[in-house]
Amino acid sequence: MNNLSESTVLLTTPLTEHCAAPLRSGRHVCIGVSPFNSYFSVERITALARWAMREFERFHFFVPDHAAVYTLEALGYEPGRAQRKAGRQGQYVVNKICRALRDVGVLEPEEHLLDGATLARNDRYRELLRDAGAWFMTDDAFAAECLDATRWVLDRRLPDGQAPTEDQLRCAVRYFLAELPMFIDTPAIAGVDSSVFAYHQRVAFLERLYARELAWLPNPAQGFVVLTPREEAA
Repeated sequence: MNNLSESTVLLTTPLTEHCAAPLRSGRHVCIGVSPFNSYFSVERITALARWAMREFERFHFFVPDHAAVYTLEALGYEPGRAQRKAGRQGQYVVNKICRALRDVGVLEPEEHLLDGATLARNDRYRELLRDAGAWFMTDDAFAAECLDATRWVLDRRLPDGQAPTEDQLRCAVRYFLAELPMFIDTPAIAGVDSSVFAYHQRVAFLERLYARELAWLPNPAQGFVVLTPREEAA
């Protein structure tokens, strides 16, 4: 659906009870925009930007563009081609976000981007990324949850009836691990005292994470909300 207007009302559903306080604080929101996902049209990104500007003191858009190469490699792309394809798609997504932000009056849209290049220079993100890898390598239960989340991603990209192999999962899970810091401690990454991550889908892994059922616990000031335009929820 691309007929989103300036007055679009977004319903925000905290993923768990622990996510309600960061949402109420209105301090910061980080909106996830996935590469290779047609859901994120310029019109939809514009509506998300207007909502973020209206409801929060600060906001960022997160684009896991560099990490997309791992999903492409898992789908059979050779590394060089995967890098080129991920780079082109990442730039396309960044351009859409910048266009949308300029349309709503943001003069320096790049300041609101948390893409691969920006995060590579962020000390806290890099520290959390190392932690994510350590948890995956040393905690079997945590690793199994990460692989299940990765299976959910790959199942939507593979031909009908084809299940991902163990090698594909082990490759593609690096995409998920690159996202994990944003779910664990966006406040530290963005330099704010409270934040919610916003996305349009529920993910079972994140429900367990924010219910404090996994070994690695998120920052108490970190939340997650599911966004639904009111007309889609009706």
